[in-house]
Formats: sequence, C-alpha cells, structure tokens
Amino acid sequence: MKKDIHPKYYPQATIRCACGQTFTIGATAAELRVEVCSHCHPFYTNKEKFMDTAGRIEKFKTRRVKAESAKASRKVSSRPKASSAKKETK
Repeated sequence: MKKDIHPKYYPQATIRCACGQTFTIGATAAELRVEVCSHCHPFYTNKEKFMDTAGRIEKFKTRRVKAESAKASRKVSSRPKASSAKKETK
C-alpha cells in the first residue's frame, strides 16, 4: 500500500444534525454537519409530511377545463375556407 495517500481517520468524529441531534462515528473529518439524520427523517420517525396535494389536483383540473374550453372555442371560430373559384385572368 502506498504511503501518505489516505486521509486521516477520526474514530470519534462528531456528527451534528440541523435538528440538534449529535452522535459520534468514525469518519475522515473531525466534525460533520448534516441536514437530516435518523432522528428527524420521516422514513425513520414514521411521521409523514403531506404536501398540499389537494391544491395541486385542483390546479390541474382547472387548467384542463380551461384548455378544453379553449380547444372547443377554436373549433367553433375556425377560419373561413378559401373560395374554390379561381380568378380568371384575361
């Protein structure tokens, strides 16, 4: 194994989460800061965070109705067809 190519290993590295939880683990940095840990992640805590899905669905439905009405109005007010009679030139 080559010498001096591996980073220094810290067996008692401190991990600090945004939720305030701290714990120690072996790492290549003395201190790590993370945004989510097993104490605050919804998968581990079994506390789901629901988004405003009802609002999203309602927005989608209104856009769909608006698009369908615009499509129907385009069919009703179609351009007049060009006359099939050719102009005669003398």
